[in-house]
Amino acid sequence: MPSFRGAARDLHDRQPALVQTTIVSLALFGVALLGLLFDPRVLLGAPIWLKPAKFGLSTAMYLGALAFVAADLQPTPLVRRASAAIGWLFVGEILLVSMQAVRGVQSHFNVDTLFDNIVFKTMGLIIFIVSALSIVMLVLHVRTPLQDRAMGMALRFGLALNIIGGAVGWIMTIPQPAQLAAIRAGVHPFRGGAHTVGAADGGVGMAVTNWSTIGGDLRIPHFIGLHALQVLPLVVLLVRAVRARRDDAVERSVLTLATGACAAAFFIALLQALGGRPLLPLH
Repeated sequence: MPSFRGAARDLHDRQPALVQTTIVSLALFGVALLGLLFDPRVLLGAPIWLKPAKFGLSTAMYLGALAFVAADLQPTPLVRRASAAIGWLFVGEILLVSMQAVRGVQSHFNVDTLFDNIVFKTMGLIIFIVSALSIVMLVLHVRTPLQDRAMGMALRFGLALNIIGGAVGWIMTIPQPAQLAAIRAGVHPFRGGAHTVGAADGGVGMAVTNWSTIGGDLRIPHFIGLHALQVLPLVVLLVRAVRARRDDAVERSVLTLATGACAAAFFIALLQALGGRPLLPLH
């Protein structure tokens, strides 16, 4: 059985861009943690460096998992370029989110000035390109014969749910009627879109995640979908850890149940958020 160090080196040899950008994302996550420790500023009820920290960690998890997806593929120019584009575009997004934190303004939904609008639209373009390239990676993976069927299926199902979960972000960007009215009335700061339904962004939220406890929060299904790409492979690894002998049929059966559970959790959370109902109505 190869050592962790050997496996990491092999993954880097196969997908250097994704491994490198995973490390860069973790470094930016570390910078954001320092910001949380030493910068006391608060924006919309949350520490101003919380969003860069969440983006840095979430991106590192995504790129690390995607490296395993890409490692199953033939190292064609398309795969290499798509991997590099996804990795460095996401690093660029973290930098934009961090830049807005330094400036003390909102990164998402911020259309208050021409510059802020360009930043927000640039992040939207980044996500559009990354989503399109992720679909390409998924199609290529589906067309690739699997050496490890259970793990390969986990990566495929996880990436599919990741893409669907990412699409929730586009719902968040739809300007609300009150925001359009405020923009027409010239009420600053201008905002276009929100993650909270039935309440204003920045209200009372859960610890750490800051998910709303007074309204629906689209970040919850967004989170569930995005991180299925990590959860489902971990389920396969857990089955292998608790069983003395590998059994592909058992692994795939458990994986099917886990995928169904993730999909159900995503759609229930989405309906709950769209209905303006909080995950935990604590207030």
